[in-house]
Amino acid sequence: MTVPETDVLHRRMNRLSAVFGTLLVDGFHYLALFAIGGAVVWSAVHAFAGMVAKGGAGIDDILLLFIYLEFGAMVGIYFKTNHMPVRFLIYVAMTALTRLLIGDVQSHRPAQWDILSISGAILLLALATLVVRYGSARFPSTSASSSP
Repeated sequence: MTVPETDVLHRRMNRLSAVFGTLLVDGFHYLALFAIGGAVVWSAVHAFAGMVAKGGAGIDDILLLFIYLEFGAMVGIYFKTNHMPVRFLIYVAMTALTRLLIGDVQSHRPAQWDILSISGAILLLALATLVVRYGSARFPSTSASSSP
């Protein structure tokens, strides 16, 4: 019994559309990663140039550079592995809150409740990092080994 010609044509069209669709998705993926990476580098260079023009860098400026470093690391890891490292987003949030806290303390005398709430948020993010790291060590992702 032979397979009808329409079934063969249908299978070929499915394979061709799968290849073409994968090519389009991968192309968009790389284009978006290069655009995001370029924006991170551009922003970091702009911030650094502002520090040079100012004649110095404060702790909030240095923390801003660390935020850009984390974003760059996220783009690099995502480029290599196709997995978004959630821990890096938590690190960015922790650094941003630390920068906010230091900026508030340096610029004016914030209320004790403000200091306590920002510090509590940093502590919660640190605990979230601990949970994520424990979870990824204890229950590793099986999709990482099955992806191409």
